[in-house]
Amino acid sequence: MGLRGKLIAKTEVKCGGELFHDHFSSKPHHIPNISPDKVHNFDIHEGELGTVGSVVSWKFTLDGKERVLKQIIDAIDEEKQKITFKFIEGDLLEMYKAFSATLAAEGKWIEWTFEYEKQNEDIPEPLTLLGLAIDLIKDIDSHHHNK
Repeated sequence: MGLRGKLIAKTEVKCGGELFHDHFSSKPHHIPNISPDKVHNFDIHEGELGTVGSVVSWKFTLDGKERVLKQIIDAIDEEKQKITFKFIEGDLLEMYKAFSATLAAEGKWIEWTFEYEKQNEDIPEPLTLLGLAIDLIKDIDSHHHNK
């Protein structure tokens, strides 16, 4: 089995995809209020929200443990409603040499793509992180759909 991998998950939402692109590109600081049991904090360290090159960090719960993750916004495509984050610091980089997450919105479909390289063969695939990402989409969708 190889050290490099790619996981893709698509989920249908009730709200339009542009809402999710907007949340993750320019309003991620709202996510801890929408899903406080999963995401506890969001900070911007460099740059501005919605700008490529900005550095952001998250505190979240994964596998029953509080985790910290720092990311750089690697790419934003407004036309395709796509945003890519590259992981640059945090707990997950103890397991993965490289990791990027891309959120793409198309109509009522949201797609997460994780591309990663594990530190070694014993590291599991990041399925629980993908589950968390899907749960965040569901929480945001419910939050806005029930308004």
